[in-house]
Order: sequence, then C-alpha cells, then structure tokens
Amino acid sequence: MVPYLTPAASLTCTWNVQISSSAPWWRHAVCYQIYIRSFADGNGDGVGDMPGIEARLPYLAGLGVDAVWITPFYSSPQNDHGYDVADHRDVDPLFGTLADFDSMLATAHDLGVKVIVDVVPNHTSDRHRWFVEALAAAPGDPVRDRYVFRDGLGRNGDRPPNNWRSMFGGPAWTRVPDGQWYLNLFDSTQPDLNWWNHEVGDEFESILRFWLDRGVDGFRIDVAHGLYKPFDLTPSVRGDRPPHPMWDQPEVHEVYRRWHKVLAEYDGDRMAVAEAWAGSPESMARYIRSDELQQTFNFEWLMADWSAAAFRRVLVDTFDAIGRVDGTPTWVLSNHDVVRETTRYGGGGTGLARARAAALTMMALPGSAYVYQGEELGLEQVDVPPSDRQDPAWFRGGGPGRDGCRVPVPWSGTAPPFGFGPGAGQPWLPMPAHWSTSTVEAQDADDGSTLAFFRRMLRLRREVTAGLGEEVELLDSAPGTLAFRRDSLVCVVNCGSRPRRLPPEAGELLLSSGADPSGGRIEPDTAAWFRHP
Repeated sequence: MVPYLTPAASLTCTWNVQISSSAPWWRHAVCYQIYIRSFADGNGDGVGDMPGIEARLPYLAGLGVDAVWITPFYSSPQNDHGYDVADHRDVDPLFGTLADFDSMLATAHDLGVKVIVDVVPNHTSDRHRWFVEALAAAPGDPVRDRYVFRDGLGRNGDRPPNNWRSMFGGPAWTRVPDGQWYLNLFDSTQPDLNWWNHEVGDEFESILRFWLDRGVDGFRIDVAHGLYKPFDLTPSVRGDRPPHPMWDQPEVHEVYRRWHKVLAEYDGDRMAVAEAWAGSPESMARYIRSDELQQTFNFEWLMADWSAAAFRRVLVDTFDAIGRVDGTPTWVLSNHDVVRETTRYGGGGTGLARARAAALTMMALPGSAYVYQGEELGLEQVDVPPSDRQDPAWFRGGGPGRDGCRVPVPWSGTAPPFGFGPGAGQPWLPMPAHWSTSTVEAQDADDGSTLAFFRRMLRLRREVTAGLGEEVELLDSAPGTLAFRRDSLVCVVNCGSRPRRLPPEAGELLLSSGADPSGGRIEPDTAAWFRHP
C-alpha cells in the first residue's frame, strides 16, 4: 500500500506498512555478516574457514541474531578474496570442504540460525571453465558470447570499446592476444558475464538450486544491479556512480522474477537480498516488488551523515518508496566494502557513542537489520600498512582499498592474533595490538561494553517489537534530535552537541546507548528506547 503522510503543515509523518503475524522469518530478522576470511580460523593457517564459523556459531546464537550471511567461500584464485569465483558448486580448500559446509549448516539450524550465502552473478574468475574456453575460442565463437567481448575502437582496434571505468580504478576493459577486449567492471581477473545469453541465466538457476537443495535459507546477490549491460554499450557521460549505463538496466528485474519462482518452490520461506546501489529509493524499491526479491539493502541509511535531519530524510524517502511496492526496509550501517561506522562517525569515544546510538535507532525500525562482524565490538577501521594491503582496488589505484574494515575479529588474549585461530602467527591481515581491550573475552567481562550493549539490545528488540504494528510516526522533537514511535515503542536519538529535551511521548526508559536520560533530557550522541504510556 502507498504510505499515508499527514499534511505538510504538520511536523508528524506516519507510514503504515502492513505485515501479518505469520510474516516470513526474514521480514524482521537480524542478520550477521560473516566475512569468512576474517571471522574465525579453525586450522591455524591465518585465514578464516568453515570449521571456524561452526565453532563460533554458539556465540552468534547467544548474541541474538536470527541469521548469518557468509561471503563467498567457493573455489577461487582469491584475487578478490572469493568474489572471483572459479567453481560455484564447491568450497575452496582454503575454507574447507563441502562436508565442512554441510556440518556448519546443520549446526546453525540446530541453534535456530538461518544461513544466507553469497551468489556472484555479475562476473566470474578468469580461471572459470567458461572463460578458459572463451579465450581458447576464436572471436564470434558461441562460447565467447557467455562474456562481454567486443572489438576495439580505432584503426587497429587498440582502444577500448567504450570509456567505462573499473570500480577498482583504471579502464573496465582488458585486451586479449587476438585483439578483442573483454569487459571487467571490477578487476581484470573478473570478466563480466553476458546476461543477454540464455546460457548464463540457466546456469545461475542451476547454481541456486544446488545450494537450496543443500538447505541454505537464502542468498545475498553481489552487484545485483549490474547484470545486464546495454547492448550498444552506451558510453559514460555522468561518472561511475548510478545513474550510469552499466548499472540498473530494466532487464535485471526479469532475472529476479525468475529467481522468485525458484525460491517459491522450496519450503521454509527461502529468500534473497540484493546488493543494489540503485541510485535512489525508488530504484531500490523496484527490487522488492511482490514478484521479485524479498530484500534489498538500504544504502541510504549507511551513507547518511551523523545528523538528525539526514536520518529523518532517509526515513521519509525510504518508507515512501517501499510503501509503493508493499515492501519492508532492510537496514544496514556497515559491511566489508565500506569504512566502519565507528570511524565514519568521528572515531574514538565520539565515534563509538554515535555508532551505538545509530544501531539502537536502526533496531527500533520495522524491517530487517544487518550487522557486520565486529560492529558488536565497536571496532574501528584499521590503517593497514601499504605493504600488507591485499585489496585489488589498492593495486589498481582505487584508493586505500577495503582492507581496513576486513581485519580479523579479535576473540581473546592480550596480543595478536587474539584467539583468531590456533598458533601465535599473524593472520592474513595484521591486527593492531591495541585491540586487547576490544576482544570478545575482554568485553564479556564488562557489563558496560559494546558487546554487552548489543546483547541487551537484540534481546530487548525481540521482546519489545514482537507484536508491534508496523506504523512509524515521526514525532515533533527538539533541534538536533530525531524521534519516532511504533505503537508503544518510542525511539529518540540526539545528534546534536548538547543535551536536549525529550518529546512528551517518551515514557518508561527501556534502554539507552549511553548515559541514561535524566531530568527529561537526552545527552548528545545518544539514542534511547522508551515505552509509551
């Protein structure tokens, strides 16, 4: 239904997204992202793996999450740490075996935790069997048509077919010995698939079924907005961010209508969530129409400044857009591709306070929420020394890269590798020594820690939001603050620089991200939940 907004003269906006009491599990789930290389190492080689995940699943169940999303663990040369897939139906030996995956999946289900796996449909590794066949074939051979090959421009074809740029820096085209060029929107070892070729769509339906038959509960779709490229390869005229001719083409929605039908054939409310940097809330919402995907990440929330006005604007735009497709939002503050929110919000004590407040605000909203590993510990971005960086974006000149948010999780002890795995060697990315106070073990012993806060928040979310209506009402509140109400739950966040008066709707305090509100005021960089009388 289209959300109802009160007249513009009022400061209060109301949306009503209707969800039945028998809603599928994913509509309100808290999902925990596992970046497999950096979560837990089971064999001491310095890289996270399936046995490591399985051993730490009780920790995640105790944290209070409903599901985990695991980044790619498939056979891969690891040029882009698994997002360059060579075989979509097997586990890379670096991470274990298919038997290890099955064991992890069974343990997760025994603990009541759903498992979402990454699927990478935009490109493959250059070691994939299909691409090896394409390189061995002559131009015009049907096997080459599975990828985006084109002749170059200029008298000798020595210029790329168009001016598109790689997301990792440099041209988006690589020339092969016979003179043709292939498209790679990311690294040159990640050739883009040609989704105009029906073989590609058939192959990915088969891949989905392979993992659904093994029992996975859903998929996170990498570069979900990028599958189809305009057939004429329209040159770029507006830079590399959407809207752009290589992103968000209308044909991608036919892919997800097909996938919707596949998911519907399996019991257990199987689902898929899109990583779609679609450029606007309206474009984002198109991915969750009733016959397409179940979720799409709301990156507007992630990209918003620490500002009550910015947060309010995201809420208004998001609910207006998703209401038109009768969907629900999927909130996210961080992931393995962006600077950690504690650092984005200012770093140090200020950044941590704001990150906790943003998390509490997000968890009060209807819809699903995704937590990136380490958020529950308040980890900051790490300044990885250039000599230790491994992100292909760094090597292609695309800035410092993403290694700083991918440093392994600190579990225990007082020195690296902080219990990440057996042995005392540094893991694949070095861990800072000052994380000794940020480990799970250290925070377990501190009732005021960020980990303790996350456990209270997720437990209370499950208790307080159960049975709540989906109506969200923006309340009139003091400058620099945002306040909203869902039935009996009121959330207030102060993004300003001084204490502010609480709105009259605030009643009994349930939880605060910082100092408890007192004297009718809430401190700066703090959010709180209240029970409306």
